[in-house]
Amino acid sequence: MLTGWRYRVVALLGVIGLTVATVSVANHPVSQTIFTTHVPLFNRLEVTVLTNGSLGWAILLSVIAVTIALLPLYKPRPRRFLDTIVMAQKRVFVAGLGLAALGYFKWSHRLPRATLAMIVGLLAIVIPAWFVWIRRRPAGTNGRTLIVGDDLAQIERIAPEIDAPVLGYLCPSTAGQFMFDERTVDDESTDKMRADGGLEMASKPLSRDDAERETAGHQPLNLESLARLGGLSRLEDTLVEHDIDTVVLAFQRADRAEFFGALDACHEHGVDAKVHREYADSVLVSKGDVGTLVDVDLEPWDPLDHLFKRLFDIVFAAVGLLVFAPLMLVLAAAVKLDSPGPVLYSQDRTAGFGETFPVYKFRSMVPEGESATPSEDEENDRITRTGSILRTTHLDELPQLWSIFVGDMSVVGPRAAWTEEEVLLEEDAPAWRKRWFVKPGLTGLAQINDAKSTDPNTKLRYDLEYIRRQSFWLDVKIVVRQVWKVLEDIVATVQLDRSP
Repeated sequence: MLTGWRYRVVALLGVIGLTVATVSVANHPVSQTIFTTHVPLFNRLEVTVLTNGSLGWAILLSVIAVTIALLPLYKPRPRRFLDTIVMAQKRVFVAGLGLAALGYFKWSHRLPRATLAMIVGLLAIVIPAWFVWIRRRPAGTNGRTLIVGDDLAQIERIAPEIDAPVLGYLCPSTAGQFMFDERTVDDESTDKMRADGGLEMASKPLSRDDAERETAGHQPLNLESLARLGGLSRLEDTLVEHDIDTVVLAFQRADRAEFFGALDACHEHGVDAKVHREYADSVLVSKGDVGTLVDVDLEPWDPLDHLFKRLFDIVFAAVGLLVFAPLMLVLAAAVKLDSPGPVLYSQDRTAGFGETFPVYKFRSMVPEGESATPSEDEENDRITRTGSILRTTHLDELPQLWSIFVGDMSVVGPRAAWTEEEVLLEEDAPAWRKRWFVKPGLTGLAQINDAKSTDPNTKLRYDLEYIRRQSFWLDVKIVVRQVWKVLEDIVATVQLDRSP
């Protein structure tokens, strides 16, 4: 994989070459004829083939516009493939708008509309593919590796298991017996230690060549041979500054804040993560992974599935908010008239990688006396008359359409659990945190099979099955079954009210 100045040079030359080739293809008589004949909206345009000076200006202006628009992508930094694709396409469209604006104000440099549309369309395909290709990692290599954790004993134990160039490690200075040496932290930087062990001026890490030499010849790594780069607060800075490819976690326990916070940082920056096998019950791991260190499956779903799922979420939530807006006003009035208290009830729920977000529902219970212990509705005497109907028909969850629209939730996924309730659920289901690797949902496989938090192991089994099987069509099937289930509950509630 290319890094440093090599990446910048190859990326720039590739963009220039692809832009020149794209303009040439878009200006070809065959392309012009096909595009202006068979493509809707453009089939009324005339074939316009640029020649000589006009073609030269078109190539030069296109190269300048695209090259400048893509400036942020020339710096090597870890990114997820989907983020790279979306960012490159946005920049290509910006370049297209720049070329259109230039033609509007300076007619002599105006590109024909068909040519401009083909240039933008083709570049929106080839430019993202180019950046993904030059950032690909050769098969069988881990690239630059960083160890992150608060357990020095574990760091020293797993270091020899890493068969890749190791840049160094991040660890709080208060973690066990920290070893200072002149190579890692000097006297001046020691005085600037942050509370968590971060340094205002970290020591110089091993270069890629030095790291490869230290890991070559079957010479095992040890703590003394590794550079300490600071505390845990420097994780994201280190990932970006040193273009890290893989992070190996070495924490005393898989807690929400530091362990899953580090996994969240790796996910956001497209960095692979590994953990010791003893933590396999707390994370999603790749199938068939063997050895002391196992790969964490940070992206259990295909990027295209992510894209289609997000588009489905936006459309579903937008339509739902528009259609049910009058009903939600009626429900809000009913809740307010039925019992004192706010109309909406908010509660912190767990999102991806242990992060939290507020979930809003129509209040169905009296505000006092909330308990984290899961219970059946029949055993809960705090539920109001209106709340009983809302919970039976699932209408109390309509405000969550907004959470789906803004991206905190998905339509389908593991049900978001109350953060305080999860402490109790994890006691019965130790692998509960595996649900944290995907976005929580309004409904899911567990919900349509009536698996509730009162039986966490069954609920977890359905949630993990959904994570393994997720697809667009599975989401559609689950939504259809959930809608049918809601309609059945509404009919049953109406019939019950009419019965003597």
